[in-house]
Amino acid sequence: MQPADIPQVLAIDRVSYAMTWPSRAYDHELKQNDLAHYFVVRFAGSQPGGQIDGALAPVAGLGGFWLLAGEAHITTIAIHPDWRRLGLGEWMLVRLLEEGRSLKANVATLEVRPSNRRARALYQKYDFREVGRRLGYYSDNGEDALILTSPPLILPDYQALIQQRKAALIQKLAQINVDKMDQIN
Repeated sequence: MQPADIPQVLAIDRVSYAMTWPSRAYDHELKQNDLAHYFVVRFAGSQPGGQIDGALAPVAGLGGFWLLAGEAHITTIAIHPDWRRLGLGEWMLVRLLEEGRSLKANVATLEVRPSNRRARALYQKYDFREVGRRLGYYSDNGEDALILTSPPLILPDYQALIQQRKAALIQKLAQINVDKMDQIN
């Protein structure tokens, strides 16, 4: 993610979450928080550097984590509504898990609303387990947050699971009609 992506990231946040971060928060994360690692998904066709006609391709999704205390604490994964249900959220999760492992994180952790069944199903697919609950965590409605943790990222069996799921995901993503990108602006 680059500072120039923040307006598109904020637009995705607004349609994805009841509570969103202000633009200064992302600016701080990118420029001042050494623990932060943020990424965007964009479709750039065959253009180098993620560009189309000299400009950056539109952002279809985002994800990020803080690397602290040996954990990749996933802070956000969000996909633009026009691009949901295609596997991009899963792609972002895989990207975050791989980056966390490369930075020597032991595990990945996150909070998720119990009511967010789709997200919970994705995390379960990657063997995340509930390890706790934060009561009244979400201030918009007082909903609890489930605390989920992955298996140790370095375990060979877990890496094999990630690579197996990633290979299937690559095949699924290859079917996306990139012409749909024109609908997102």
